[in-house]
Amino acid sequence: MTDTARTARAGVPERPTLDGLEETWARRWQEEGTYAFDRSKQRTDVYAIDTPPPTVSGELHMGHVFSYTHTDTVARYQRMRGKAVFYPMGWDDNGLPTERRVQNVYGVRCDPALPYDPVWRPPATPVDEAARRDPTPISRRNFIELCERLTVADEQVFEALWRRLGLSVDWSLTYTTIGRVARATSQRAFVRNVLRGEAYQAEAPTLWDVGFATAVAQAELEDRERPGAYHRLRFTGPDGREVLIDTTRPELLPACVALVCHPDDERYADLVGGTVRSPLFDVEVPVYAHPLADPAKGTGVAMVCTFGDLTDVTWWRELRLETRVVIGRDGRLLPEPPAGVPAQPYAALAGQTVNGARREIVGMLADAGDLIGEPRPITHPVKFYERGDRPLEIVSTRQWYVRNGGRDDDLRAALLARGEELRWVPAHMKHRYDHWVTGLTGDWLVSRQRFFGVPVPVWYRLDSAGEPDWSHPLTPDESALPVDPSTDPAPGYDESQRGRPGGFVGDPDVLDTWATSSLTPQIVGGWETDPELFARVFPMDLRPQGQEIIRTWLFASVVRSHFEHGVLPWRDTVLSGWILDPDRKKMAKSKGNVVTPLALLEQHGSDAVRYWAASGKPGMDLAFDPAQIKVGRRLATKLLNASKFALGLGAADALRAPATAPLDRAMLAELATVVTAASAAFESYDHTAALQATEAFFWRFCDDYIELVKERAYGTGEAADSARAALASALSVQLRLFAPVLPYVTEEIWSWWRYGSVHRAPWPTTHEVARAIEGTGEPALLRLAGDALSQVRRAKSERKLSMKAEVPLAEALGPATLLEQLTLVADDLRSAGRIGKLDLLPDRTPELVIACAF
Repeated sequence: MTDTARTARAGVPERPTLDGLEETWARRWQEEGTYAFDRSKQRTDVYAIDTPPPTVSGELHMGHVFSYTHTDTVARYQRMRGKAVFYPMGWDDNGLPTERRVQNVYGVRCDPALPYDPVWRPPATPVDEAARRDPTPISRRNFIELCERLTVADEQVFEALWRRLGLSVDWSLTYTTIGRVARATSQRAFVRNVLRGEAYQAEAPTLWDVGFATAVAQAELEDRERPGAYHRLRFTGPDGREVLIDTTRPELLPACVALVCHPDDERYADLVGGTVRSPLFDVEVPVYAHPLADPAKGTGVAMVCTFGDLTDVTWWRELRLETRVVIGRDGRLLPEPPAGVPAQPYAALAGQTVNGARREIVGMLADAGDLIGEPRPITHPVKFYERGDRPLEIVSTRQWYVRNGGRDDDLRAALLARGEELRWVPAHMKHRYDHWVTGLTGDWLVSRQRFFGVPVPVWYRLDSAGEPDWSHPLTPDESALPVDPSTDPAPGYDESQRGRPGGFVGDPDVLDTWATSSLTPQIVGGWETDPELFARVFPMDLRPQGQEIIRTWLFASVVRSHFEHGVLPWRDTVLSGWILDPDRKKMAKSKGNVVTPLALLEQHGSDAVRYWAASGKPGMDLAFDPAQIKVGRRLATKLLNASKFALGLGAADALRAPATAPLDRAMLAELATVVTAASAAFESYDHTAALQATEAFFWRFCDDYIELVKERAYGTGEAADSARAALASALSVQLRLFAPVLPYVTEEIWSWWRYGSVHRAPWPTTHEVARAIEGTGEPALLRLAGDALSQVRRAKSERKLSMKAEVPLAEALGPATLLEQLTLVADDLRSAGRIGKLDLLPDRTPELVIACAF
C-alpha cells in the first residue's frame, strides 16, 4: 500500500523549473513507497524483472545509464498498465574485479598462508605506485574484510547515482552476489548439481591466467592480436630424413608429444605411424594423421605440445597422447623436466618465464643448427582472459565443472531448444546464443583459485597417508548453508581433524562469479526461502542485459534453471547495444574514452540524459551526443511551460468535460492514434518508437493546436469549454505517455493538478480518449489547420513581420472538399493568424494555399 494516492495537489507554481526536481521527487518516491512491490498480487498480475547487478569495482559510465534507462522505461510502463512490478537491484561485488581494485587501492595482496591479524588496518590514504608494485601481504580473512569494506562504499555511490537517474527500483529488494542469501543460494544450487551428477571434478588441461593465478572458463576468453614469430625447427626422421615444422612457441619443445599432419597430405604419408626425434632433446616423438592439421599452414606438419593451445588439447585427447607438462601455474618453466626429457639441455630453461625460455631455446637451437633460417615475424590472435593482461597458458589442474552441452549432444540440443522458447529482442541476437552453444568444446569450468567469492561447498576425506579422496566429496546439509570449508569443519568432523591423516581438508577454491550471477532470479526471488514470493515472480518476465554476455550470464542462467526447474528463468530477453564515442568507436575503460554520467546529470538534469538514452533502440548502438541531451532538456522545459499555460487557462477544472468543437475533437482523435502507437511500441520493447510518436505529437500540439485554440480558450461559452476540456484531456494523456522516459518533469506537472503519482496512474487508452470526444473526430483536420496556420506564419516571416501582426485579408485556395473542411476550423485559424477576412476560393489550386495580403 502506498501513500501516493493521498498526496495533495501542489497547484501551478509561478515560475516552474526543472532544477531540483531530482532531489524532491527521489525523496518523495522513497518516502511514499511509489515503487514498492505489492506482494499480495497473483502471478498473472506481476511483472518481474531480472535486473543486471552491475559490477561495483569501478565507476558507472554512460553505457550503464543507457541500458538501465531502457529497463526502467519497461518497468514504468508495466506499472502503469496495472502490474505489480518486481524490480530489484543487485550489486555484483565478488570475484576478480573487486580483488584487483582492493589491491590497487590499498597496496596489498592476499597470502592464504598468513594468520588473521585482528588489529591490522589498511592505509588511511590512497597508496602510491610504489606500494602497488610491492604490495603488503595479508591473510585471506583480512583481505576479504577489505573487499567487503570497499564494495559497501562503492555500492552507496552506485545507489545514489541510480536514484538520481530516476530508476523506479524497489530499494527494499537489494542484494549482493557475496551476501549471505546469495552465498546460500549459489551453494545450494551447486550441491544439487553435484548430487545429480550435473557438476563433477576432473584433472584436465585448464586455461590459466598467470597474472590472476586462476583457471578461466571458455566463456571468459577473448582473442587479442599480438606480435609473434614463426620458428622453423628441424626434427629428424627415419634414415636421417629432415622433417621441418613451424611453431610460434619453440619454448614448448620439451613438452612435444607428437607431430601431426593431415590424412590426405602425401608429403608425410610415409611418416604416419612412425616416429621422429626432436632437436636438442633427442626425444622420440610419434607421428599421427588428424583432420585438424592444415596442409597449407607452415610446412603442413604441426608439433603437438602439452599444452600450447586448445588444438593441442584436442589432439592430446583424441589421439590419447602422453602428457609432458613444462609450464607451472606461475607462468615459469618447471624446475624439473617431464619424464623422458633429458635434464641437461632442460636445465637452461628451468625456472625461466615463457618469454625468457623462448629466447634461451631459440639461441640453443641456432647454436645446434636446428633453427632453419631467421624467425619470421607475424601478428596472430592470442587468447587472453577478458580481464587479464597476460596471454593464457594451459596447465593441468583439478577443477570443478558444470555440464553445459559441450560434451553431451542431448543436453546441447535441449539448451538450443530453450533458446527457441525465449523471446529475443532484437530477434537476430538469438544467433549469438545458437552460435555459442553449438560451438562449445567442453563443459563450464566453475572453480576459481581466488579469495573473494562464494566458497566451493565441499570437503574431502584424507586417507591414512593424508591424501585427499577426490572421488567422494563431502557436501553440507542445505540447512547449514552458507558454509566456508576453509574455516568450517566437514560434516561429521571437528576442526582438530583438519589436514590430519584420517581427517578432512576443505576445498580451497571459490565459484566463478557467473556461477552465482547465473542464479539472480533465484537469489532475489526467494528460492527455497520464500516460497510465496518465488511463486509470484518465477519464471520472471524479463532479462535485460548486454549482448556481450549472452555466452556467460544469459546462457549460464538458462543452464542452471534448466537443471533445477526444467523451465526458462524468464520469458523475454532484451539486449542492449553499445555506446559509441563521437568517432563511432565503442566506449571502453581500456580505450580511455568513457564518459561518466554524474556531471551530465547535474548539468542537464536526469530527464534530459534519459531522453538521450531512450533514443537508442534495443540491440542498436548509439553514439554519445551531448546535443541530443540538450534536446531532451528543451523538451522537458517545453513540457513544463506548455502545461503551465494550459492549466492557466483553467484546463484542470474541465478535465472530464466533453470536447465538442471540431478542432478539439480532431486533436484528441489524433492523440488516440498516438496512444495506440506508443502502447504497441512498449509492448514490443521499443521505447524509442513510443517516445518518437509521443514527442512528434507533442510538438504539433504546442506549435499548432495550442496556438489555434488559445484565444477561444480564454473566452466563455461552449466553444471555450470545449477547448479547455480538450487541453485537459490531452495534457493528462501526454504526461502519462512521457512518464516512462521523463519521470521527473511529468511527476512535477502531475502534482500541480492531479492527485497521487503519475507513475501509479493508469496507462492511457484509446477508449479513455474517445470518452473525451463528443461524437467523432478526424485527425486530418488538425493537420489541415496546422498547415494553414504555418503558411500564414511563413508569410509574416518572409515580410519580417511580428507573428502578432494583423493580416487584413487572407485567401484560401484549394480543392472544394478541402476548403469545406477548413470552414470547420476557420474561426480558430482567423484568431490564431490575426486574419481580418478569410476568403475561400475553391478549385483554384490542387492543394491548400493560403495567400496573405498586407
